[in-house]
Amino acid sequence: MNIAMIGTGYVGLVTGSCFAETGNDVVCVDIDEAKIEQLRVGTVPLYELGLEELIERNTREGRLSFSTDLAEAVKRAEAVFIAVGTPQVSEGGADLSQVFAVAEDIARAMNGGKIVVTKSTVPVGTAARVREIIEAGTGHPVAVVSNPEFLKEGTAVEDFMKPDRVVLGGEDAAALERLKSLYEPFVPGGNPIILTDSRSAEMSKYAANAMLATKISFINETARLCEKEGADIEQVRRVMGLDHRIGPHFIYPGIGFGGSCLPKDIRAMIAMGGDELEMPLLRAVDRVNETQKDLLLEKVSRHFGEGLAHCTLAVWGLAFKARTDDMREAPALRVVDGLLEAGARVRAFDPEAMGEARKRYGDRIEYGSNNYEVAEGADAVLILTEWNEFRSPDFPRLKELLRQPVLFDGRNLYDPAAMQRHGFVYYSIGRGRG
Repeated sequence: MNIAMIGTGYVGLVTGSCFAETGNDVVCVDIDEAKIEQLRVGTVPLYELGLEELIERNTREGRLSFSTDLAEAVKRAEAVFIAVGTPQVSEGGADLSQVFAVAEDIARAMNGGKIVVTKSTVPVGTAARVREIIEAGTGHPVAVVSNPEFLKEGTAVEDFMKPDRVVLGGEDAAALERLKSLYEPFVPGGNPIILTDSRSAEMSKYAANAMLATKISFINETARLCEKEGADIEQVRRVMGLDHRIGPHFIYPGIGFGGSCLPKDIRAMIAMGGDELEMPLLRAVDRVNETQKDLLLEKVSRHFGEGLAHCTLAVWGLAFKARTDDMREAPALRVVDGLLEAGARVRAFDPEAMGEARKRYGDRIEYGSNNYEVAEGADAVLILTEWNEFRSPDFPRLKELLRQPVLFDGRNLYDPAAMQRHGFVYYSIGRGRG
């Protein structure tokens, strides 16, 4: 199939590259000329495991190309995917201006019947509105299908190549069957391709992310209660996870969730509910998450006192999760901002997010080439991202480097008893008082 992928962010690049990998001819389109030129010479402007190799191979073999010419890409394509940004607006809803602008551009460029696919995360009813816009601007037939993505940053390529499920929502049966055949190579094991109406497809993405966010906020609130009552959240979590109705996934306590999806999507659902529904549960999920981001700052302040001007603090991890360079809504941002506001000297290291950190903080913080370098002479280490590189450090070496043997573990990477044996003052999340 000839495919035009409009938008070259995480979703567009991963989706386009994976389609090319299965033999389709894909052109990825963006208005950013500098980004397109980067991609043409093999420079991928984001970190996603396995993506660079996928782009290099499919570009070399002629199945994947990059362009700023949307009209030409649409003319060549049988299916046009809209994968542009839908940033949060101040009221919490999604800004659909880019989606609708692309729909207008598609209508002007159409030279025959097309399947248009909304891949961006969009509120319920967006596919219908996109169809209206395109039909108003062209005399050619168009079928609009909602195809929400369920990709996790850090494992997005694997998620796309081996999906738990594929959701296709629309009212044109022929278009749905055509797209179903496009996805069939990715589900040889029989994982379902679900055909539904567009509104249900659009809602499914929000509902799935809202449930994941709810599990995280629930376990974080329970962790706070464990600290108050002297219980161990890790033992509680294990008992919960053995109940097949709950399961072990997304019940790991920490300093809250971030990224480009969960925070934005639960706020978009709240906005969709409006005054009529209010969405009290999701409002609480969001509120708990925002509160959780301050938890490590509270522990640091209790240990060192309110003013931190006398402290040098080493930060391990800046991305919102491991295996990505994405710092959007990262809990680390709240922590680092709070440390700076309190007067602390901050040294930071992240295996992939250093470039993004420099864009945000400039010379307000110091940067190291590894986790031990930033710890040298520091009064404490704060672990903010669960990178594998941080899971088994040389504790005797770390203790020797630090001015004080203090660890604030925002991801519960270590065993408290082991940390006591190593001689550290150790703070974690939901494991006793502290």
